Amino acid sequence: MIQQLIGKLLPTNFKKQLIELFPNYFYTHTCYSQDGEDMLLNAFYEGQKSYKGFFVDVGAHHPTRFSNTMFFYKKGWRGINIDPTPGSMKKFRQQRSRDINLEIAISSEKKPLTFYLFNEPALNGFDGSVATERDGLGAFKIIGTKEITPYLLSEVLDKHLPNGQKIDFFTIDVEGIDYDVLTSNNWEKYRPKYIFVESPLDFNNLRSSKIYTFLQDLGYELVGKTKRTLLFGTTRS
Repeated sequence: MIQQLIGKLLPTNFKKQLIELFPNYFYTHTCYSQDGEDMLLNAFYEGQKSYKGFFVDVGAHHPTRFSNTMFFYKKGWRGINIDPTPGSMKKFRQQRSRDINLEIAISSEKKPLTFYLFNEPALNGFDGSVATERDGLGAFKIIGTKEITPYLLSEVLDKHLPNGQKIDFFTIDVEGIDYDVLTSNNWEKYRPKYIFVESPLDFNNLRSSKIYTFLQDLGYELVGKTKRTLLFGTTRS
C-alpha cells in the first residue's frame, strides 16, 4: 500500500532517487508458497503487471499458508480452490471470496477412498502408504480417517469453470495421488499453460517419474523446480 501511494503521489525524479537508495524495498514481493513456487511462476509473467489470470488449485490446504495461488489472487487473479479437509473452505470463503471454493476430493476413479487426517493438515491425503510412513514421524500423527468419494477433475471443471475462461496454471499437491489427479483431467478441453506438481525427485531421477513422462507426452516440458515441486510449461499452443 505504501509503495502504491509513493508511486502515485511523489514526483518521478524523486521516486527514482528513492528506488536507487532502497531497491530491496521497492522490488521485493511477499511469498506465500512453501518453497517459493509463486515467485518462480511470477518470473514467467514479467512485464504483465496488469494481467489477471485464472488458476486451479487441487489440494489447496489454506488460503495463505503454503499457498501457490495467494500471491496471484492479491494481484487480481481468481480461480478454483479444491480441498477435501473438513472445514477447510470456511477460511477460503472468508479470505478468497472472488474464488470458487470446493470442499471435495479429486481422483481418477469415482469410488470411496480413505482420507487420512493428520495433526498437521498439510499432510492430509489419500495415499495409505504415505500416511503410514509419516504417522509417528517426529510430532506428526494420524488423528482420524474419513471415507470420501472423489470427483474427476474434468467434471469439476465442466461444472465450475466460467464459460470461455482459459486456465493459466494448475497447482496439484495431494500427498501421493498427484498422478491420479492429472489423469482425471480432460486434456483436450482443459489445457493450462503451466502446471505445478509436488514431487520429491531430483533432476537425475526425473525420467523414472510417471508424472514427468505423462506430461511430456502431453507436450509439456520441465521449466522449473523447487525442493518439493516441479513446474511444467506447455510446448504446444
